[in-house]
This record gives sequence, C-alpha cells and structure tokens, in this order.
Amino acid sequence: MKALYISAIIILISVTSCKKDNIANESEFNKSYKTWLSFKSTAHNTYLYTTSFRSVFGYGAEVKTGVINGKVTWRDFISTQLKRNGTSQIDTIKQWHEDASHINTHPNDVGESLTLDDVYQKAKTVWLKADKKSNDIYFETKNSGMISSCGFVPNGCQDDCFNGITISLITSVQF
Repeated sequence: MKALYISAIIILISVTSCKKDNIANESEFNKSYKTWLSFKSTAHNTYLYTTSFRSVFGYGAEVKTGVINGKVTWRDFISTQLKRNGTSQIDTIKQWHEDASHINTHPNDVGESLTLDDVYQKAKTVWLKADKKSNDIYFETKNSGMISSCGFVPNGCQDDCFNGITISLITSVQF
C-alpha cells in the first residue's frame, strides 16, 4: 500500500510540475518539431520509440514501436499490475508482438499505430488544442529536445485522467 501511495505522489508531482501555458506550448512545440525533423533526416526515418502509461492504481503498460523508412513495421506490448501484497512486485498481465503483416491487430490494447510524424500531428491538432479553460495542458521535450509528453487533464480530475502520450525513449536504429 505504501508503494502505491508513493507512486501516486510521484505521478502527481511530475504531472503538475510540467504544466505550461498555450503560448509556451506553441513555442516549445515548434522548437521540438524542428529537432524531430533533424533527427528524422539523420536517422533516415528509421527509429524506435517507447510509450508508457502508469496508473496510480498499480497498472502499467509499455509499447515499443519500430519504424522503418517512415512506416510502422512492428510493435511490442506489455501490461503489468503491481501486486497488492505491499511489495513492489509486478505481475505481467498481457504481452504481444505485432510484425509488419499484423500491425494494428490489437487496437483495443493500445489504439492504432503511430509514427512520430503522426504523434506530432496529433499533438498539434488535438492535445495542445484542448480547451485551456477546462483542462491543464502539458508539453515536455525530454528526449533530446523531442516530444516526451503531450496531453491534457480535465480540471478537477483526480486519478488517471491524462489524455495524450508519454514517450520515454526515441532512438535511431539500423537494420
């Protein structure tokens, strides 16, 4: 139980510490987008990125997405649950792999596959466009200047209300 409360506090601190206003978001978005375009060119539009989700209730999920020449070619998914025995032990709930011929066969688990071009487009047109009067809007660039978190939380929401994406890793790959 103690681990659950500590996790909740860490998530609340990280979410509330990255709040930005829309003007800062637009400026930071444009800078990050330029960094992305440079990375994309250098990496020949071939890269891996990892998204993650953690609930204050102990559930978590991670998706690794492989992109080759601008096309999603594979995804790996794992979901976990913190054991309710007061320890920090984790159980794997579900795990799968999609190859190029099976992309998007698990949309109920993680939605449709996205390239980082798609992520930046969705950030610009959906997550950063949320009504700032009724939502707290977030944008971070902890992946060497590229997007690491973008989304919004409705005002007054207490638990697991983030609508957006959290990217823990972006790296070029060679095949």
